[in-house]
Amino acid sequence: MQTPVYTVLVIEDDLPLKMLIAQHLKSLGYNVLAARSWKDAQALLEFNEPDLVILDMRLPDANGLDLIKELAGGHAVIVLTAYGSINNAVRAIKEGAFEYLTKPITQEELEMNVQRAIQNLVLKRDYVFVRDQQRAARPGVVVGTSEAMNTLMGLVNAVAQSNATVLIHGESGAGKEIIAHEIHERSPRAGRNYVALDCCTLHENLFESELFGHERGAFTGASTMKRGLAEAADGGTLFLDEIGEISPAAQAKLLRVIETKQFRRVGGTGDLAADVRIVAATNRDLAGLAREGKFRADLYYRLSAFELKVPPLRQRREDILALANHFIEKHDFSRRVLKKLSPAAERALIEYDWPGNVRELRNVMERAIILSGNDGTIKLPHVTLPDAGQARGAVTLSFEREVKLEDVKRVYVEAMHRKYSGHRSRLARALGVSERNLYRLLLKYGLE
Repeated sequence: MQTPVYTVLVIEDDLPLKMLIAQHLKSLGYNVLAARSWKDAQALLEFNEPDLVILDMRLPDANGLDLIKELAGGHAVIVLTAYGSINNAVRAIKEGAFEYLTKPITQEELEMNVQRAIQNLVLKRDYVFVRDQQRAARPGVVVGTSEAMNTLMGLVNAVAQSNATVLIHGESGAGKEIIAHEIHERSPRAGRNYVALDCCTLHENLFESELFGHERGAFTGASTMKRGLAEAADGGTLFLDEIGEISPAAQAKLLRVIETKQFRRVGGTGDLAADVRIVAATNRDLAGLAREGKFRADLYYRLSAFELKVPPLRQRREDILALANHFIEKHDFSRRVLKKLSPAAERALIEYDWPGNVRELRNVMERAIILSGNDGTIKLPHVTLPDAGQARGAVTLSFEREVKLEDVKRVYVEAMHRKYSGHRSRLARALGVSERNLYRLLLKYGLE
């Protein structure tokens, strides 16, 4: 595959410096355009689309700082100046410049920054392409019309329009990240980046480096400066999965980001700004951990400005078949006729308790699709569940002592009531009684 040739536009009024920069970049294989004024640059931009613009801050007919926002929309921008100041550097970066360099600049420094700027631009373009492809292929990712999901999505719609920090509770595999992504997609920030970080997979130091970035030389192996995910999510949404796993030190730094919208890279001394919306998720009781002193109470209160609870799959059994068919459709999108589930397979899916929730269902369906081969119907033998007895709706009862028959009956009804989440018609069918008699049983055992 041929290596792409990137185009650099050099806007520099100092003729010798402009020629030196242009000649060096050409020797490195870049296609170079050059202009000595903003007027000349505009003429070039009318017929060319450079990947990178090297912009002198003081031009004869314009202030380079005033041009950054216009240029940064479609190009990487490096600002050059002989009059460096902290205020100008901060403004340049806020306006969208990739880097702010003070003259004189060495060839090595120029080469390194041009290479990094191009790499950053390529990553952004790849991200936008993948994001747009995913949006086109999957216009909606939330599947389910149960009462529990309708209630949840009503809350998602309400909070999405605000900038409130959101804390999502739910069991592992229940779909917390899907809900976080949905909040982003339905918000005014949908056109900007959605960035996710799994907090439980990284060591404390790596977590901070991933989230905040690090300066060159901050630690062994930090040979270059690295921008963190907080910067990558600027203007968009930062999703922190399993937030309850981060260390006390990381909790303090995250609290500062939420309160001030500022942070420091690891090894850095200056504050950076990040306009990010924080959406966090956990399967732990953060309120309880905060009361026990195991999680910062002030961070918990900040995170829980708006809380959402994603129901486990066993509490929304009405959605199981819709989800199963959704996974079939995703897998078989190129087939003229999609596979279908046999009645026995449907019953097994509905009656199983799904301790792994939607993630487990997806894995079971992917395996069933493979096992069914060219068969157009997914049958019960193809649906391999961890406990076949449980898949058929079996309930295990245990007692620490000998009990009366009435006690067994009561415990069994309680267990089935939990299994079917109080759904009257299904519970009555499972127990083999009428709904009227079921109502009497529930009253008798204090379940109504």
